[in-house]
Amino acid sequence: MQSFRTELELENPVVEQDIIKLEKQIRLYREGKIDEDKFRSLRLVRGIYGQRQPGVQMIRIKFPQGKITSQKLFRVSDVADTYSNGILHLTTRQDIQIHYVSLDVTPQLWAELEQDEITIREACGNTVRNITASAFAGIDYYEPFDVSPYAQKMFEYFLRNPICGDMGRKIKIAFSSSEVDSAFTFMHDFGFIPKIQIRNGQKIKGFKVLVGGGLGQQPVHAFTAFEFLEEEKIIPFTEAALRVFDRYGERNKRMQARLKFLIKELGQEEFLRLVEKEQKSLLNQVVRVSNSENEEKYLLNTLSEIAIRTEHIAANKQAKYSLWKTTNTFRQKQTGYYAVGIKITQGNISTALARKIAHIADIYTGDDMRITASQNLLLRFVPEANLPFIFNYLDEIGLANVGFETTFDVTTCPGTVTCNLGVASSMGLAEVLEEILVKEYPQFATNRQLSIKISGCMNACGQHVIANIGFQGMSMNIGKAVAPAFQVVLGGGVLSNGQGQFAEKTLKVLSRRTPDALRTLLNDYQANKLENELYNDYYQRQGKKYFFTLLAPFADTSNVAEEELIDWGNEDSYQKAVGIGECAGVIIDLISTLFVETEEKIDTAELALDAGQLADAAYHTYNAMIYTAKALLISIEAKTNSHQSIIDGFDREFIQTGKIDLGSSFAELALQVAEQVPMYSFVSNYLRKAKEFLLKAKGYRNSVLS
Repeated sequence: MQSFRTELELENPVVEQDIIKLEKQIRLYREGKIDEDKFRSLRLVRGIYGQRQPGVQMIRIKFPQGKITSQKLFRVSDVADTYSNGILHLTTRQDIQIHYVSLDVTPQLWAELEQDEITIREACGNTVRNITASAFAGIDYYEPFDVSPYAQKMFEYFLRNPICGDMGRKIKIAFSSSEVDSAFTFMHDFGFIPKIQIRNGQKIKGFKVLVGGGLGQQPVHAFTAFEFLEEEKIIPFTEAALRVFDRYGERNKRMQARLKFLIKELGQEEFLRLVEKEQKSLLNQVVRVSNSENEEKYLLNTLSEIAIRTEHIAANKQAKYSLWKTTNTFRQKQTGYYAVGIKITQGNISTALARKIAHIADIYTGDDMRITASQNLLLRFVPEANLPFIFNYLDEIGLANVGFETTFDVTTCPGTVTCNLGVASSMGLAEVLEEILVKEYPQFATNRQLSIKISGCMNACGQHVIANIGFQGMSMNIGKAVAPAFQVVLGGGVLSNGQGQFAEKTLKVLSRRTPDALRTLLNDYQANKLENELYNDYYQRQGKKYFFTLLAPFADTSNVAEEELIDWGNEDSYQKAVGIGECAGVIIDLISTLFVETEEKIDTAELALDAGQLADAAYHTYNAMIYTAKALLISIEAKTNSHQSIIDGFDREFIQTGKIDLGSSFAELALQVAEQVPMYSFVSNYLRKAKEFLLKAKGYRNSVLS
């Protein structure tokens, strides 16, 4: 493998060392010195995800709050052309994914992205994933204040934070711009909604804080931890909560390892008590967001540089322009400026088109694009005079599609196209459904109250459980054959009062029958709804049994045609082929590997201590102690499914039996990280004890083996 350093030099030494380490790990993996499962966890934390197709990778690129400039879009396009297939996939978590990448080129790819400060670090695996936010944050009429700086600060604070590199499961965080909850905070591990309190005549900024939500097979509503938490306290609260999750969360049973399950086990009150206790040991009791008022001012100050292109709309395009302006443009709270939504079908866009969008964003807008949760792009700060020109330009390149975030805008994950976990072709189905909607149901082009979302499996990356009409990829046994199918779910989404609601399962229909099932649902709604009745209200009024009966003919498998055994976008009969999911980052706990990782964590702690990063040094040291104890517990096949079980188990099996003497219980030693403020004297002594513990553990292990 050729080193990226022969071509690029990075200004950030931390990033450079991270990429060098990835390059080294790939080399060791190729040489057989790192096993497959261990290497999987190492690459996932660097945004490298195995595809359904062997020998190639998906690279997930993080854009906090979905914010992307023209220069960054040019850079990603160049990288995709060089190392991938020239297609960018926009995700529901406001990332960009590129596919079919060779593992060996990933260090160079990453280094080239970092030339414009774009990262793939912690985009996958057991980490704090991309921080999402409302695409309209900063321009929303109804927002108390712009949450964008807070989302950015949260992203920066937890990137490479030692708490977040090896948790039991992933963590998802979202900021909504208002109580309308357009970022779906109710379904996130941590959700933040801005609020203002008046105290002594002064406006105080803060957030409503929601915790413990999640989708997947068991969707759970987040609970309200605070109706109002001051702005400077949201990051310390989140840090303390992540520490609690890291210590007490499940680590072996992947399906029970999300934060929502820990909260269910502990109870909300006990969870918050542990968080409050943990906060006392944090180095940063408050984290303020600087220049939080300057984001909007900065953008407004740059508007004088925007080129104005006044154009006319041709007579034969007047009707389309009028509809496009209705469905794809939004008046901002800043007078005279609009946001323009660009509908990206299935979230896939070629690099050639991406460059053309970047070009107009750079010259004719405020160059502040957002990737949306609906897999689209939003141009912001477009002068009203530029709207006809923007329309003509987009229409010329085939991107003036009406229906941005309306019923026409079907959300979908990649499904069986590239994902290991895909069960059915979600993208193939989405293409068919959108064609039907455009041709047969033009009246839904302006409907923002009826959403359709598709996921290729139960993991809900297409967010089907928060759709008014959702489809989840499944399979059905038809005699000795297996056919692709979709579970129909109904009644999900954000309600008019801002409260979230999960869709209910009805029944499973063959994939090839799904278009007719959708036609039946839409026709029934139009024929029987009350005046101005929203779809969810209609669903609740009719009841689940009504829809079960309505869709029952599509679930009948007594007479299945041969073509119904073929999935969308395929020619051959369906074969269920689900690979190993990588969302959680599986690790094989070999004892020797754990000791090596302990040494690495101690080295990292020493570097952090020398750099004055005391909180990081303390937490790296804590992790080193946990790994040391875990190695010995695994050697006797003891329970190691959480940090707390490791602490308790080590005391029971090794301290109380006198096999190892630490001068105290292991709990008293390790949990000093939760009791002591990380000052230099404490951290240096804590690190010294971790080294002594490792030596004793190795000595014990050698005595047992000899």
